[in-house]
Amino acid sequence: MVLMNYAIMCIVFGTTFLAIKIGVDAGAPPFFSAGIRFMVAGLILLLWMTWKKRGNFSLLLHKEMWFTGLGLTFGTFSMLYWAEQFVSSGTAAILSATAPMIIILLQAIVHRKWVAGRKIFGCLIGLAGVILLVLPQLSLKSDILWLLGCVAILIGQVFYAGGALYSKRVISHFTNISPIALNAAQMLTGGIMLLMLSLFTEQVNITMMFTPQIAFSLLYLILIGSMVGHTIFYWLVAKTNPLFPSTWLYISPIIAMATGSILYNEEISWYMAAGSIVTITGVILVNNGSLGRSGKKVDSYVKFTFIKWK
Repeated sequence: MVLMNYAIMCIVFGTTFLAIKIGVDAGAPPFFSAGIRFMVAGLILLLWMTWKKRGNFSLLLHKEMWFTGLGLTFGTFSMLYWAEQFVSSGTAAILSATAPMIIILLQAIVHRKWVAGRKIFGCLIGLAGVILLVLPQLSLKSDILWLLGCVAILIGQVFYAGGALYSKRVISHFTNISPIALNAAQMLTGGIMLLMLSLFTEQVNITMMFTPQIAFSLLYLILIGSMVGHTIFYWLVAKTNPLFPSTWLYISPIIAMATGSILYNEEISWYMAAGSIVTITGVILVNNGSLGRSGKKVDSYVKFTFIKWK
């Protein structure tokens, strides 16, 4: 049962990149569609947790939920959705896998936390993978919007890393609240901020949102990506340990590239494949020491922060 649910979770998180791509290619305003996705998913989950008496809507009155939503949802997904107008879903997935490396770097810079040599080496390997992924395509395409899309995704991962580190304080402050409720609240606040951004930057044609491709993309991301995926993640955390489920980061980029190629005719070149392997190797090296720990010894904030595609 554990392995089956783990496989389902990896597939779900891996296919969300393609679902985003399908929606924005069909004309969905990126900020609006991202905002609707997270506001609805967060609202449903928070209603459910309120009914189970494991959270409540008063969470939205706490600034911590807004700061966390700013990093984990607003900053991360505003960049990702905008970028996928110009970048393939496979490339987006690989670049998004750099988040653990950026978390390590931010810990070293902001918190002056000592970083093991193995983790530094992993970060350097991951950086080499990103360079291998980006440079050949840049020389072939000479497309400034494609390059800006890649940079935007990496900036989004900086937002995510900051939100992940900040959420450690949030978890320790709200010890009597379920992490699912906290995650729902930050999705809801992040979704509201995305809709506010859309209000000032996009012209939204509501009728367009009901076209088959856009409606499918949105429903899949709300129900499967943001709700089913998260539920399985927490089930796996309860049945195993907090870090085992987070290893989806190593598998989902491969799934994203495969589904993008098979279902959407996205090109997979040798340098994309090589870049993905090198990048994921770097991520594994960064997390290798943590994966060996007992679940009881791992910071509980992982339950909250390693849910991405999300």
